[in-house]
Amino acid sequence: MTVRRPTELNSSDGEHLNGHHNMAYPPVQSEEQTGIRDVWAHNLREEFRSIRTLVRQNYNYVAMDTEFPGVVARPLGVFRTSQEFQYQVLRVNCDALRLIQAGITLLNEHGQLPKGGITTWQFNFKFSLSEDMYASDSIELLQNCGIQFQKHETDGIDPIAFSELLITSGLVLNENVRWISFHSGYDFGYLYRILTDRRLPENEGEFFEMLKLHFPFVYDIKYLMKSCRTLKGGLQEVADELQIERLGQQHQAGSDSLVTGLTFFKMKEMFFEDNVDDTKYNGHLYGLSGTYANCNDIIDQGPGNF
Repeated sequence: MTVRRPTELNSSDGEHLNGHHNMAYPPVQSEEQTGIRDVWAHNLREEFRSIRTLVRQNYNYVAMDTEFPGVVARPLGVFRTSQEFQYQVLRVNCDALRLIQAGITLLNEHGQLPKGGITTWQFNFKFSLSEDMYASDSIELLQNCGIQFQKHETDGIDPIAFSELLITSGLVLNENVRWISFHSGYDFGYLYRILTDRRLPENEGEFFEMLKLHFPFVYDIKYLMKSCRTLKGGLQEVADELQIERLGQQHQAGSDSLVTGLTFFKMKEMFFEDNVDDTKYNGHLYGLSGTYANCNDIIDQGPGNF
């Protein structure tokens, strides 16, 4: 692969890779207003206890988003398809870079958020602007959106500690849990790296087999949009079309995960008659050619429609 330092490359790979137009950002809202809890190293264990409790109470739909430092590497070689090239770009960047934030929002099967408190957790990982690689335009966007890189360096979460708690949380390796995402190849690539502490498989099919093991049910809204003729664009455009109100700051993982979850259930009601067919939509990540349907039956998937 070729690797370039931050000042040498600006990422431009679509709406999820932080390539956004300049925009005005609203005032910061409080935790009480948004239901979004910032998680750092000091409160990581305590917040996972809360998450485990809610999963046991059947808040088993997990909307997820990540923020990462752009794209700094390109694979060398000849590729048969654009999807094969895109997976290799994803692979070399997830292997080379560190995750900055992960956001998760819990909902029940009716699309309802937990009542009376925190609904969303924004995990802030250890990241150093002086030591870690990044694309400069991505970092500039995230700084403009309020991400506190100095605090990430001093108080950020150790990925290994996060991995240990995520594995025991009930969120992964659990066929009763459904993950919701938007254009999420990179999101799951980074989660795979953290969960396994391994480089991504060179073969895309092997990557999807490991995803199916850890995340038996995955819905990518961008893929579902192929069946929704009136929906186009990025997450915010879709949310605006569906009149989803944003809480928190756009381009931070917590707020984006909350919008992702609410958008999924609104789409499910309006375009799928409240019934998303798993045989068509489970395990497809937009922009990649792999799918759970081509994987070995690593785990019993259970009922077919949700």
